[in-house]
Amino acid sequence: MTRLSRPLSLILATLMILSISSAMGLAQEADADGFRPLFDGKTLNGWVQHGGKATYEVVDDAIVGTSVPDTPNSFLCTDRDYADFILELEFKVDDGLNSGIQIRSLVFDHETTVSLEGSDGKIQERKIPADRVHGYQVEIDTSERAWTGGIYDEARRGWLFNLENDEVARGAFRQGEWNRFRIEAVGDSIQTWVNGTPVAKLTDDMTLSGLIALQVHGVGNRPDRVGKQIRWRNIRIKEIE
Repeated sequence: MTRLSRPLSLILATLMILSISSAMGLAQEADADGFRPLFDGKTLNGWVQHGGKATYEVVDDAIVGTSVPDTPNSFLCTDRDYADFILELEFKVDDGLNSGIQIRSLVFDHETTVSLEGSDGKIQERKIPADRVHGYQVEIDTSERAWTGGIYDEARRGWLFNLENDEVARGAFRQGEWNRFRIEAVGDSIQTWVNGTPVAKLTDDMTLSGLIALQVHGVGNRPDRVGKQIRWRNIRIKEIE
């Protein structure tokens, strides 16, 4: 029987461990339905903060965003862009805190002037500050208005699809509980569901690829809103080729 030298045996053992780890990683990348996790449940690896200074941390397998005083809207962003996809996640938010999920969103390294077409067809120019996340946002709304799941164009054109005349959709969100989003963005179509209820269906082609981000809205210096939290968990995505 041939005995391996100690250095060679260590190399082979290391290669075996790397092979097993790689196989496990591949298994985690996509499940049977084609979804893979965007959040590993333990760290903020793969995420980058832009905008304001709200805090983000991992607690009990969830990302927890906490509002702080005197800071702009804060965004925890993916470190890469996504084009066509299905995004699913769960969220739970304190009463009184506004939030949202950015999709196909952008951020510039320096102040940039963009041209925007208004609902009247007129072109307007807007300056986007450096590090300001802007683009499609799926709203999380704890106010009496109850527009959770509607689509807002953050720092650009404002509301694109609100829930003003849809009582069924407005009633889908459950305050104080874990809620479930499903967001489909394919071509120029964006659709949203809240807890299985269809909410928004928008056709818009202004931005077809961009970041996904978790927002903590600025709260100014209002003591009743400082320290409010929102939690996100089970964040997964299925990219569509």
